[in-house]
Amino acid sequence: MSADSGMFKAVNEGLTSTKNSVATARLGAETVSDLAEQMVERIAFAQGNGINKEDVQSELEALAGRIQSTIDQATFNGDDLVGAASTSVSVVTGITRSGGSFATTTISFDTVNLQSIHDNLAAIDVTDSGSTMEAKLQAAETELALAVTAASSLGVTEKTLEGQQMFLESLTDTLDSGISSMVDANMEEEAARLQAYQVQQQLATQSLSIANQAPQNILSLFR
Repeated sequence: MSADSGMFKAVNEGLTSTKNSVATARLGAETVSDLAEQMVERIAFAQGNGINKEDVQSELEALAGRIQSTIDQATFNGDDLVGAASTSVSVVTGITRSGGSFATTTISFDTVNLQSIHDNLAAIDVTDSGSTMEAKLQAAETELALAVTAASSLGVTEKTLEGQQMFLESLTDTLDSGISSMVDANMEEEAARLQAYQVQQQLATQSLSIANQAPQNILSLFR
């Protein structure tokens, strides 16, 4: 039980690091979502008549630059969950013992690809007439939806990790309490044994004293 408690604490420490990485990525995804929404609004604005599309394009390029900066900074301790193609990440969440065998439990989550969202948004040029403004707006809205989904996905993962940590903390407290109770019980048992031994010693001493007095009592009868 003591070993299990130590392992659960170690697992919890590992989960803290992973949760911090996910929280940082989630914050990055939410920021990208906000910036993508601003780009959608500027593209929608550019559809009006008499609009200087060059100025709007400059705004879009600035927003795209901020998105890239956000992606570059949304890492924790070198752990990048947002800047590459989506992959599955497995995290150890606990241990199990069954029938004398030992195993670990895990959960998996997917990283998100904010870089592709940036690249697709940055490619939209409101000054270019090969495609219609409506198509450009639809393309931007598609990327916005992907950014929102990415932020939501990372948020769910973060909450899942937090829930598992709370469970591990409660489980560790229960194990530690059980260990303490067993130690206390053992100490009480040993104290009872010691007391019984002391009583036995006292009885043996008294018996020896009585036995030593018996011959003297007999001799006194002949005096």
